[in-house]
Amino acid sequence: MTDLLQPKAIGQARVRRDGLDKVSGKARYANEAPIANPAYCHLVQADIARGQVTTIDFTDAEAMPGVLAVLTHGNGERLSSTKDKELAVLQTGDIAFRGQIVGVVIAESPEAARQAAELVHVEYSQEPHDVSLSADRDDLYKPEKVNPSFDTDTSTGDVDAAMNSAEATVTATYTTAMYHNNPMEPHATTALWSDGDLIVWDSTQGVHAVRSTLAKVFGLHKEQVRVVCPYVGGGFGSKGMPHAHVVAAAMAARALPGRPVKLALTRQQMFSLVGYRTPTIQRVRLAADRAGRLSAIALDVVEQTSRIKEFAEQTAVATRMMYAAPNRATSHRLAALDVPVPSWMRAPGECPGMFGPEVAMDELAEHLGIDPVELRIRNEPDRDPETGNPFSSRNLVACLRDGAERFGWADRDPRPGVRRDGDWLVGTGVASSVYPTYRMPQSEATIRFENGRYVAEIGAADLGTGTWTTLPQIAADALGVPLDQVDVRIGDTEYPIASVAGGSSGTSTWGSAIVEAANAFRDKYGSDPEDGDEAQGQVPEYQAKKRYALYAFGAQFAEVRVHADTGEIRVPRMLGVFAAGRIVNPRTARSQLIGGMTMGMSMALYENSVLDPRTGHVVNHDFAEYHIATCADAANVEAYWVDEHDPHVNPMGSKGIGEIGIVGTAAAIANAAHHATGVRVRDLPVTLDKVLP
Repeated sequence: MTDLLQPKAIGQARVRRDGLDKVSGKARYANEAPIANPAYCHLVQADIARGQVTTIDFTDAEAMPGVLAVLTHGNGERLSSTKDKELAVLQTGDIAFRGQIVGVVIAESPEAARQAAELVHVEYSQEPHDVSLSADRDDLYKPEKVNPSFDTDTSTGDVDAAMNSAEATVTATYTTAMYHNNPMEPHATTALWSDGDLIVWDSTQGVHAVRSTLAKVFGLHKEQVRVVCPYVGGGFGSKGMPHAHVVAAAMAARALPGRPVKLALTRQQMFSLVGYRTPTIQRVRLAADRAGRLSAIALDVVEQTSRIKEFAEQTAVATRMMYAAPNRATSHRLAALDVPVPSWMRAPGECPGMFGPEVAMDELAEHLGIDPVELRIRNEPDRDPETGNPFSSRNLVACLRDGAERFGWADRDPRPGVRRDGDWLVGTGVASSVYPTYRMPQSEATIRFENGRYVAEIGAADLGTGTWTTLPQIAADALGVPLDQVDVRIGDTEYPIASVAGGSSGTSTWGSAIVEAANAFRDKYGSDPEDGDEAQGQVPEYQAKKRYALYAFGAQFAEVRVHADTGEIRVPRMLGVFAAGRIVNPRTARSQLIGGMTMGMSMALYENSVLDPRTGHVVNHDFAEYHIATCADAANVEAYWVDEHDPHVNPMGSKGIGEIGIVGTAAAIANAAHHATGVRVRDLPVTLDKVLP
């Protein structure tokens, strides 16, 4: 058990410390690195989905004024490690997907580099490609593990027998689309070589992860690579691991000794090079008695990966622990296609994986005539159904009941398609949310006393989530000093190692390291330190995860209005209630939860990367046609939380909140759309053509 910090600074709704610099333009991002006389590069990308480069003619590009160099697989440097095929930039002429990097043009200005890139003429030997995902393919395979290290399949009891003997069953297939991360700040890298060492300013969720990767790829010691990233304009997982453009920027800088090079991806290029959420096909089976108590739950998932690098999203994992059922089964199967490499996107696994089961629960509730909130409460497990461990805390029922009261659920007519407001059909829906409570190993912090102030240093990242603000709050309480006496330094590999900002683990991990460092500092110097005094601390072993099931929970409620004549869909109201341990900063927490719910609305109604099977190309690869939710769509989004005391998760008692807000939102909206129209949409996004029938 962990002794919780006594909150003074923790729990205060503090204004973001980095906010003024951001809105005033003082905060420098990766493409604004303070360097003199930079060159700029632009990528040349393959316009076929599979084949081989036969010739590259860059004579016209080299002849253009301002062009400094053109790199191809014929003249690019040989990398020390090409094990990660996504990062093996310009090593061969093989083409594995449309949009793959086949050249890098370096010039005196970004305009010159972009124009010259269009003058590079590439010819190919084209091979037949396959980019079509379906559940009836004969080449689907079972990966060894799903992200990051979960068992691919699980089975308890006999689902088939339970389905055959149940009083009520649901068997249905649900699909989620391909989604692309679109942070406001495009991916960008500035690179400079100096005396054999590499310094990189990169828009990343983990400076130490970028350093480790680049050191391996270029055959350097880690100490020869420095990565700097004080600010990130959003990431949502797409900046959690280095992608090919980071290597390309470093290669371009090496080609111009002593001169920095900047590379900023265009919005269109991001659809090929920085990952995406795999589309999923989900077959859900539920079996229950007439009282709604589940006897079986199963989820079989089919999704895609790239031929050159496997990424298996853990889509079915949440089903293993969500509801009580003696018979359970989950599986994952992959299709290896000629497509870019999928990767992390906000709440990988839980976000798409809760859609099918939560809509199926709504279908079961309707079939049995049981309120959807009540059905979920009746299937609340006493212990984790997967491991048998007790939950460190589980307040899903409290979230459901509190959310139902705040939302006005008691006034709901359960019959679908009967409520109207003028020309609008009105419906409401609910779904549950869950997200694991992670704490990563390998994070360290230093506490130092400088010029009468306490300074905490850790190589963490702030994606806009509030790290610049919440870590001082944690440090102040751990040191027992006022918050205004504490500063932090983050976003640089010059500071102690820190885990990637992913899995909603940042505050739990980095905060735990800071608490350890603060405890060591107080033990050494008491409450009257002198300038220069410092102490280190690292994240202790996470013993609680061996004894407890560690999760945050939530309940999502949505109102949907569908125009009776046109099928136009609006979501005038969303409300979420969450149980996420102690909230470190209510202001930044509410922002994260509302942001997640808005992103879930975007997934439910708008987002859909359309892959043309003839070309292997995402054709709607810009904001003109890849639609996302805007402020006008998110008219009324409310986020609340229940008080939760959990001494097992970390010294702060906090759980991650960056991702749980998106989980369950799409299902709640799809359920509300059905309640409004009587039309059951099982394939995202929910669009007017699907509800008009």
